[in-house]
Amino acid sequence: MKKTIVNLFTGFLGVGKTTALCHLIEHRPANEKWAIIVNEFGEVGIDGAALSQDELAVAEIAGGCLCCVAGPQMTATVATLLRRERPDRLLIEASGLAHAAGVIDELRAKPLGEALEVGAVLTLVDPRQFIQSDYLRQPLYRDQVSIADVLVANKIDTADVPTMEAFRQQAGALFPPKSLVGEVRNGELDPAWLNAAAAPKPRYRPAVPDDAAAQWRSMGWTFEPEQAFDGEKLTRFFDALPTLVPGLVRAKGVFKVLDSWVWLNWAAGQWGAAQVSWRRDSRFELIAEDFDAAAIEGKLRECFE
Repeated sequence: MKKTIVNLFTGFLGVGKTTALCHLIEHRPANEKWAIIVNEFGEVGIDGAALSQDELAVAEIAGGCLCCVAGPQMTATVATLLRRERPDRLLIEASGLAHAAGVIDELRAKPLGEALEVGAVLTLVDPRQFIQSDYLRQPLYRDQVSIADVLVANKIDTADVPTMEAFRQQAGALFPPKSLVGEVRNGELDPAWLNAAAAPKPRYRPAVPDDAAAQWRSMGWTFEPEQAFDGEKLTRFFDALPTLVPGLVRAKGVFKVLDSWVWLNWAAGQWGAAQVSWRRDSRFELIAEDFDAAAIEGKLRECFE
């Protein structure tokens, strides 16, 4: 029986994995059937909503880094999706706090290994972070870079010439060398990169270190699908988030605005918006060192239409 190819997407918080997946989905080969699994650090699950399309099967694993839920939950989710959809390709978006090496073990071991062919692992990085020694000293960040077959610098339009030159030099010096090193803006990955050579990876499950995940809190809110939000008020809310939530790491949401639904995404001091086909409910989630949940919910309710 033909095996389903599985590609794992990893990268630090806010680097643009969901945007990149949206671009790939829009440009997927017409003769390939795809399915998506999204893992998020928080409980609500925003990325699955952003990726939701009528003709695309999307499943979510929420509430922790993927290495923590790898095992029964991931195996059951993958097996159900394979049995129900029989996709040609499965794309797994790991949380920005995921250690991916253990996930590769799970995908290759029985029973999943009998139905899956593990393809290239794609890791997205922000070149401005990649060249900073503070990031590469973090075990989580090093794991995400080292596991990659395809290393992609995203958001290159926000990096200056010296930053990109330093990125190319450091990426070219990685050992073992990557199958491909790419540079894109707005997550515009080439679908052909999914078929890049996948290097053999040792079977090991690294211990989860006391990393940033232990320092951060996350919380999510959901609202009934009938509840509309005011676009101008939401804009002011996202503009004010860094002041409202000192130490903010990540914020994103899907909201009903008038007769459309929009995905709002805050990372690295900037935020953007895009329309999505999600219609189930409005939802918002953030990750920060600390926050006043009641105050944030009050500000969200002030954005009601």
